[in-house]
Amino acid sequence: MNRIDACFESLRREGRTAFIPFLTAGDPDARATVALVETCARAGASIVELGFPYSDPIADGPTIQNSYTRTLGARFRLDDVFAMMRSVRGQSDVPLAAMVSYSLIYRRGLDRFVREAAESGLDGLIVPDLPVEEAGPLARRCAEARLGSIHLIAPTTTPERRRLIARAATGFIYCVSVVGTTGARDALPPELVSYLGDLRQLTDKPLAVGFGVSRPEQAAALALHADGVIVGSAIVRLIEEHRLEPAAAVAAVERFVGEMVEALDAVRKPVR
Repeated sequence: MNRIDACFESLRREGRTAFIPFLTAGDPDARATVALVETCARAGASIVELGFPYSDPIADGPTIQNSYTRTLGARFRLDDVFAMMRSVRGQSDVPLAAMVSYSLIYRRGLDRFVREAAESGLDGLIVPDLPVEEAGPLARRCAEARLGSIHLIAPTTTPERRRLIARAATGFIYCVSVVGTTGARDALPPELVSYLGDLRQLTDKPLAVGFGVSRPEQAAALALHADGVIVGSAIVRLIEEHRLEPAAAVAAVERFVGEMVEALDAVRKPVR
């Protein structure tokens, strides 16, 4: 059982929902990212998702794309991401999941990438551009290294592929709430609850909802139906607004994460 599995098991026993903030690794810089991870954990985040900067992300909206562009422009590369995660691990035991393009994994080589990811303290991989039908080689290496192999299910995913993903995923299943890319929305789709209910009939693995969630009331509305809530663009935007003042960015993110965790913790569900 790795840190992600242990986290969800503990939350299940307590009837709580995980809050999972997304941070772009290296934005605004490596030292600030380490501080932001620690701050998120201190504010109550259950898991932290780190986006590995990539020049052509397929699932991210303009806010996260711009953060990747800034980070790559500062010549922050894969070796720097792994070094940064080792710094995090020297100070925090919070579970870490990576959103990473398969191009970065393939270029590094599957064996080397998974080994370095595990050695740096990573607990799971989310690879949005790797179809589940082609994910077997990477999944086997992740299993050997005790890394979660986290897959996405979208509202448009066919029932057959939902079943396939539900069987293949480990760690948790990333449930995309809306059609499109990441980004804050004023409202979540009304059919989201039934969509999560349908997925629950397929698996008892943790379901974490991402894309579009940006406010405490949205998170609270999902707490009874999901095992985790993921927020990315709203946090990355806060960091962008304060990118010239890292201390101010850390303080803003701490307030935001604390409010989201408080909203989720106010809703307790029956222990399953």
